[in-house]
Amino acid sequence: MGIVNTTPDSFSDGGHCLDAQSAIRHALQLQEEGADILDVGGESTRPGAALVPADEERRRVLPVISELVRQGCVVSVDTKKPEVMRAALDVGAAMVNDVMALQAQGALETVAASGAAVCLMHMQGDPQTMQRVPSYVNVIEEVQFFLQERVRICEASGILRKRLLIDPGFGFGKTLQHNLQLLKHLDRLQVLGIPVLAGLSRKSILGQLTGRESGQREFAGVAAHLIAVAHGARVLRVHQVSAMRDALAIWNAVEET
Repeated sequence: MGIVNTTPDSFSDGGHCLDAQSAIRHALQLQEEGADILDVGGESTRPGAALVPADEERRRVLPVISELVRQGCVVSVDTKKPEVMRAALDVGAAMVNDVMALQAQGALETVAASGAAVCLMHMQGDPQTMQRVPSYVNVIEEVQFFLQERVRICEASGILRKRLLIDPGFGFGKTLQHNLQLLKHLDRLQVLGIPVLAGLSRKSILGQLTGRESGQREFAGVAAHLIAVAHGARVLRVHQVSAMRDALAIWNAVEET
């Protein structure tokens, strides 16, 4: 999954794709590098990010999604707002990637009424406050329980399991130690029987461990995502697709030998 941020304030690439044509060019480049899914977002979810009105979010993402769908791309919309979900699905988005796991009023019904896939992510708190004092008794068990409950609620609302992905939410209301524990024990989520998405690209956990700025974390990100694959992740959400594709080519060759 290649990341396409149409935002001025995303933590590592804000402002790079502010106009639709720049975002479309970037997305098509990611597809050429091997992205299977293009994840288009119009509101930053970095810690402390400002809220974006739904009209502005739609203005940012809909022209990009429409054109990418026209060109045959598989597109995911990265949003927590039901009204943005509906608009993106109406122009052909195949998936909703929601950091709130369809908890916003109307989100569950919006996705249930479509045939779209959905990724349910765990987040403690919200982007404005999530990194102030993250606290868990047992982060692995709590994340697993939350995702299990969201899967159950989705199924009860008519969203088939085959349409679901789950994401432990690395960096979303977690300390460095919480993130490392989740990565080490990511295989615990496999008991839910739902494909796991891992998104560690350029995140602060990598900077804390390497001392690198966000734009210099490619190698650390490849390492972290390979660990995630080793522990059961099946979808990787990344900024630099070609590097991850190369790493996975070696990984898969060894695994298939």
